[in-house]
Amino acid sequence: MKVLVTGGGGFLGSAICRQLCALNHSVVAFQRSAADSLSQLGVEVIQGDICDFAALSGAAIGCDAIIHTAGKAGIWGNREDYWRINVTGTETVIQVCRQAGVGILVHTSSPSIVQGGRDIEGGDESLPVNDKFLAPYPETKARAEKLALGANSSNLKVNALRPHLIWGPDDPHILPRLAASVRRGKLALPGADKTIDTVFVENAARAHIDAMNELAERAHSAGKAYFISNDEPMPQGKIIGKLLRAVGVEAEIKPVPTWLVQVAGVICELLWRRLKLKSEPPVTRFSADQLSTAHWYNISAAKRDLAYRADISTELGLEILRRASAAG
Repeated sequence: MKVLVTGGGGFLGSAICRQLCALNHSVVAFQRSAADSLSQLGVEVIQGDICDFAALSGAAIGCDAIIHTAGKAGIWGNREDYWRINVTGTETVIQVCRQAGVGILVHTSSPSIVQGGRDIEGGDESLPVNDKFLAPYPETKARAEKLALGANSSNLKVNALRPHLIWGPDDPHILPRLAASVRRGKLALPGADKTIDTVFVENAARAHIDAMNELAERAHSAGKAYFISNDEPMPQGKIIGKLLRAVGVEAEIKPVPTWLVQVAGVICELLWRRLKLKSEPPVTRFSADQLSTAHWYNISAAKRDLAYRADISTELGLEILRRASAAG
């Protein structure tokens, strides 16, 4: 197939592009910046804005499927920026699919759209999507998933994946934030004993290809969302310690009361808004909530419908990360 990957130069998108090339698909990557490493693999790299209908339409010519990973992630920022990229961008992708006759769309969503204020232990896709949010990221991802799944039809088959806490070599989000939080060899962490699950980037990428293939064959997954993880839940403090050691950072996990971090999140948000600071606060209500609660998911539906398997275990993924970090 000829596949367009939006956000193809990003962390997840580039892994998807590499795997598609290895499977002999014709690949087009669409993103804001250059991606020389993808060009060297034979990927057609097109730079553009996800909301630019004309540019995206040009990139989609002749494509059989779109894997839509482009989005704005983070715990802080201007709501309008998140809305434009995550919501308007998804609307543009759907319009392009319809205009260009692309019959398959795999949308990258987020488990954060069902999280908030409570522990989730073994939850599945029957969990309701929230209607109140602590940050623009989960709010706009919830809206984007609703738009994507709502576009499912006989002419455009759509499913959505909710990969949970993606990590691996070149991770620009989780690992840098964790490493930056270590102070004098210690990491203050609420909910260190709370169980979470995560997913190695190559597993998350393969899940997207599995989802695309399923839509091209039986399409039993059309109109549905799926949680994706390594299926190895463990205490938050344990996996964070392992991740930090894999990138060469030794840190003692120092448990702190969850209420203290939650209060700090409220205070930081008030100060940053009052002072109109452009930097990211050290903690927000959203990040405090994420760190203070358990969140791991039953991925039986993805195994059943998509034939998804986490081929790279957490321990093997950590070894891959360790070697990549040592190589610099």
